Amino acid sequence: MKRRILLVDDELAILLTLKAILEMNGFEVDTAASASEAERKLSASTYEMVITDMKMEHDTAGYDVLRAAKAQAYNPATAILTAYHSLASDWRSKGAQSLLVKPVNTQDLLRQIEALLITHQDQKARASKPNGLKQPLTEERNRSGSAKKAV
Repeated sequence: MKRRILLVDDELAILLTLKAILEMNGFEVDTAASASEAERKLSASTYEMVITDMKMEHDTAGYDVLRAAKAQAYNPATAILTAYHSLASDWRSKGAQSLLVKPVNTQDLLRQIEALLITHQDQKARASKPNGLKQPLTEERNRSGSAKKAV
């Protein structure tokens, strides 16, 4: 099953280029050209990740997208994609888990997205366990196949 990403940017060339790159690398990508369109799509579908531009209808429209994403029960990973690094200085406090600065090298972008998705899934898994802790294992198998006690 392909991982679904909502990509939000008001620059059509960037939107289509990133969509093509992500799809060629195994992602299912839905796009939105504004924060308001993204908010509608976030409510209508489920995404594993939301990547949003910062400046769209207004200078901080990306934060509107982040708020809408964080309000979803399915809790997608979130990233801001911006050419204005200084504008996004408080990106973590606004709900983004990653900051992607344009222009970005394709391999760096893919590496950052994969890392964020893995980290986010781990956080969701830990949060779903009682007290946020993993259940202790009494035995685990090492590579040779023999059992060893977990500490």
